[in-house]
Amino acid sequence: MSYTCIEVRHPSPERTEVWLNRPEVRNAFNDAMIAELTQAFAQIARDERVRLVLLAAHGKAFCAGADLNWMRAMADYSWEQNRADAQGLADMLWTLDQCPVPIVGRLQGDCYAGGMGLAAVCDVRLASASMQFCLSEARLGLMPATISPYVLRAMGASAARRYFVTAERFSAAQAQAMGMVHEVCAPEALDASVEAMLETLVQNGPAAVRLCKQLVRDVEARPIDDQLRAETARRIADIRASAEGKEGLQSFLNKRPPNWLIPRA
Repeated sequence: MSYTCIEVRHPSPERTEVWLNRPEVRNAFNDAMIAELTQAFAQIARDERVRLVLLAAHGKAFCAGADLNWMRAMADYSWEQNRADAQGLADMLWTLDQCPVPIVGRLQGDCYAGGMGLAAVCDVRLASASMQFCLSEARLGLMPATISPYVLRAMGASAARRYFVTAERFSAAQAQAMGMVHEVCAPEALDASVEAMLETLVQNGPAAVRLCKQLVRDVEARPIDDQLRAETARRIADIRASAEGKEGLQSFLNKRPPNWLIPRA
């Protein structure tokens, strides 16, 4: 499948890479990029062979937010057109967030506005130490509404209360301190760190990783009551009794690699 705003790579059946590919505008997104990201991740979600996704960007910036030409066009939109346009962005972020396998974000350069939404839906976020982040919407008389559920979850309510209203820039180190970034790397070490993280992920049971990601969604913010305790006990029983769970335990006890690490013929 061909795309114009993103590049999709398949280095192996288990690994898919999605690269934002509008470096001439610092990978600012428009309606075409939003549609392509939605389509690409919907396809990834249907492919049971995929075990992880790399989300990255060509050029000097990860994503500078919305494309200026797109914003100019929106200036003349009616309320109904604005609503439909915003729904497309909200649906794209939801599609990425619901991806059943881990998304590793390779972040560099500027990450502004809607770009922070893209970063926030990644499960693991590695950033270049030279990065700058900004929730710049308020400076334009707007607000980061569609990205807010994901950014707030990533950076926490206290940090969001500050940066939503101030539109200040902040560094990769500051982003890491608030949880927006998991690991900060020297610019020249970013690719090696990303590859090391991807290699770490493929060591784990394919089904287990998908179930672990779903577990976070299902358990987050729920009260630890009788129902949740019973549900989590059932889930661990289910996975212990599964073929992958049995294989993982037996390989550990017998000091051999599990079958998911054996190269396919």
